[in-house]
Amino acid sequence: MKRIWAIAYVVLMLSAQLPPAVRGEGDWELTLESEQALLRGLEWLDKNQGPEGNWTSNDTGLVSMGALAFMTAGHAPGRGKYGQTVQRALDYVIKNAKPSGLLNISNQQHDMYNHGLATFVLGQAHGMTTGRDRRLNSVLDRSLKLIAATQCLDGGWDYHARRKDNGHDLSLAVMQAKALRSAMDSGLEVSPAVVDLAIKSVREHYTPSGGPRDASEAEQMKLPGQFTYSKGGGQGTTAMAAAGVVCLQEFGQYEDWRISKNMDLITERIRQLKNPQPRSGTMPFDAYTLYYVGQALYQVGGDYWQQSYPTLRDSLVASQVVDLNNPTQNGRWYDRGQDGGGRVGGKPGELYGTSVACFILAIPNRYLPILQEGKIESLRTRPPGTR
Repeated sequence: MKRIWAIAYVVLMLSAQLPPAVRGEGDWELTLESEQALLRGLEWLDKNQGPEGNWTSNDTGLVSMGALAFMTAGHAPGRGKYGQTVQRALDYVIKNAKPSGLLNISNQQHDMYNHGLATFVLGQAHGMTTGRDRRLNSVLDRSLKLIAATQCLDGGWDYHARRKDNGHDLSLAVMQAKALRSAMDSGLEVSPAVVDLAIKSVREHYTPSGGPRDASEAEQMKLPGQFTYSKGGGQGTTAMAAAGVVCLQEFGQYEDWRISKNMDLITERIRQLKNPQPRSGTMPFDAYTLYYVGQALYQVGGDYWQQSYPTLRDSLVASQVVDLNNPTQNGRWYDRGQDGGGRVGGKPGELYGTSVACFILAIPNRYLPILQEGKIESLRTRPPGTR
């Protein structure tokens, strides 16, 4: 009886801290432990944000990820327990937007990478606030125009905010894909020509294996293969497999045959994950990879989501740093995967890892506009070769 009352008390305390209308479909999506881990992660992010709202980072992409973690858990800008935390982060991004619309103030090599991520988050904030923030609306409008203006002639994007003949790699295309879909979900206008050209470029990043590189599409469908960092092969990572899937999903290509091939690869790599080292702060994948793996699973849904999401969730719960006597440690993760990989170190890496982990744990709540979306029929394009 004491145990029953103890569990009931914890559930009551959690429900008092979370926004209403949690929409997880069952304990395969949400568990008491995962909700507790999410709350600890958000508390760490809140306590370590700082007065400028940027977690002492000038990287607008990372700052936007911090805001996204709270928004995914249902904390809208300016409202609720962490509403001001979200607003401070968004204010930092908005305040540092350049007249051109570019949302990057760090290294120029990060221009379109940070720009795409920040534009995506501003689009989600626009949807959550129904466009009430005029400053946000103005910055978002300029940032979307810049994405269209800097699209390369082959449909991709360069790291620098400039139009070139050829885009650099798939990691840039997925950032812009999410920004554009976020805008469309919020009712903002996006040129169909930009989307069509981007879809063509993304498909060109799919590389078959075990056959000729110039194999016809009918032949490629019979061969194994995956999305790769560059066109024509090379760096066929889990991150790029997931990024290609997310691109096609965001652009409305829900039935593209390349999706299942990459999802099979992603779920196999999830099955190969080891049990996490408890309380180590290590994630199942590095933060960048996990961010796209989680979204690919959710967007494709079905058995992919139901069978693989619990593995990611439980790994994050088990590996979260828990130290109740040290608020600078308690609740965080690092940008470090089981394989030792990671892109961001130090304090920014803690911000990145914790933000992505909270994002993944909060997905089943479906608060973000992009997580509530249906299939947008206007995004569909005809299969190649049809009229």
